[in-house]
Amino acid sequence: MKKILIVGGGAMGSAFSIPCLENNNRVIITEPHNKVFIKDLASKKKFHSSLKINLPKKLKFRNYSKNIFREKFDLIIIALSLAGVDFIGKELKDLKIKTPLLVLTKGLKYDKKKKKILTISGLLKNNYNVANVSVLKGPCLAKELARKNKTSVVVANKDIKIAKWIGKQISTKYYLTEFSKDVVGVEICSAIKNIYAMVIGSGQNFNTASDLFQKSVNEMKFLIKYFKGDESTILGLAGIGDLYVSAVGGRNSKMGDFLGKGFTFATAKKKFMPKDTVEGEQLAREIAPYILKKINKKNIPLMAHLLKTILHNEKI
Repeated sequence: MKKILIVGGGAMGSAFSIPCLENNNRVIITEPHNKVFIKDLASKKKFHSSLKINLPKKLKFRNYSKNIFREKFDLIIIALSLAGVDFIGKELKDLKIKTPLLVLTKGLKYDKKKKKILTISGLLKNNYNVANVSVLKGPCLAKELARKNKTSVVVANKDIKIAKWIGKQISTKYYLTEFSKDVVGVEICSAIKNIYAMVIGSGQNFNTASDLFQKSVNEMKFLIKYFKGDESTILGLAGIGDLYVSAVGGRNSKMGDFLGKGFTFATAKKKFMPKDTVEGEQLAREIAPYILKKINKKNIPLMAHLLKTILHNEKI
């Protein structure tokens, strides 16, 4: 039995507790900010308002405090937004913990001072001196995981032994893990697929969407290589696997459909998706200052066009 801490009580963090518990681990979950999820997790029934299920009774909730990281855990899982990762990085910076970290967050960070794009693991290592970071990515919808639908993901760490050790703690008959040493490639894929899901969603028929899918894969392959990852990663779960699920059923694809129908981003967001988070839009605004300045647009025409469409609120 391992002692696991999950930081983040949203849909993914809470759903992720289920395979962890089924491996006979002792799992503690904490939520730093969201009052709704804190209330859900602290209740006796543990009914999660986002997942629409009762979480296992064995799941233990703790109020968040920086001191929780001073306790001994075998594995710490970060399931927060990009802003939440920044927050946790600052909390962990001076603690020098040696516990393995597994990050579920998908995204990239533009470091304005260093004028470079950082992956999530790179952000934690370079800006907050957090060592021993693994990442978990792939086509995984939280609601489907919570209902134990068969799901496959990839755990990445330059030390493949650590990745495989983590896999043993979280794998079940329905939650399958693959492993990779290409941390950069896996993280780049899992982030930019949200932008390309919008691109693919903008195709108003199967023929056009298929063409956009193929061109998106080629651009993703270029970007993986540009950021020093292994371009073959595009063929795995974090690449076309995650791109597929986002393109056929995610919020980014839905927004892309509205863009393809002739709406600007701002109009579509206000009229059709006022309460939805569109991760691709957030990422676009984050990385655009670097991408549009540093990379030749001829190599990434779809990405460049969508970034400008969002930044200038133009029709696609």
